[in-house]
Amino acid sequence: DLHPRVRRQRQMCIRDRTHRIAYLIAEKGVNPWNILAITFTNKAAQEMRERVDKNVGLDGGSVWVSTFHSTCVRILRRHADRIGYDNNFTIYDTDDQKTLIKDVCRRLNVDTKKYKERSLLAQISHAKDELVTPDEMLMNAADFNEKKVAEIYREYQISLRRNNAFDFDDLIVKTVELFQNCGEVLESYQERFRYIMVDAVSYTHLRAHETPEHL
Repeated sequence: DLHPRVRRQRQMCIRDRTHRIAYLIAEKGVNPWNILAITFTNKAAQEMRERVDKNVGLDGGSVWVSTFHSTCVRILRRHADRIGYDNNFTIYDTDDQKTLIKDVCRRLNVDTKKYKERSLLAQISHAKDELVTPDEMLMNAADFNEKKVAEIYREYQISLRRNNAFDFDDLIVKTVELFQNCGEVLESYQERFRYIMVDAVSYTHLRAHETPEHL
């Protein structure tokens, strides 16, 4: 559970942003279709969705209110085919990832006593958080161990693509890749989302992935 002070701050943020959305629509004549509101947690997104629907009415349904990752899923469901995936991709949960990394280690004859599967997944996740590709990790490897991790990362990504699957970190990484490689898709969302509202936690996360600069 959130600390009461943090909970109050979050509720104030949601209330203020909801009022801002209602003001833009009612007073400024902004099309709800042109508004994107991103928050970090599913609970906060649900609260905001309910407030927007209540305060704005039927028009509120056209406002995109969701978490960062959910926004990426919606975009990828429409355009993943532009970066080599089917749009009906699977999203791997933690158990799926563990199963996959075990399979990768087995295929590469990796000693999992030395290279712990949990540690490998953490290093892969960190690389994705920094938008580092397997090839970049391999190129920058300073020693044998880092090279081995990069090789495992590369095989892990190959396996995900073969299975038409994304892990949780890929939802962000692949959306960035989509925007970087498909200018017309990026332009369509820039044209649509004229007003973007992001909470502080999500903004920090978004900045790390260059997403605000894209939109």
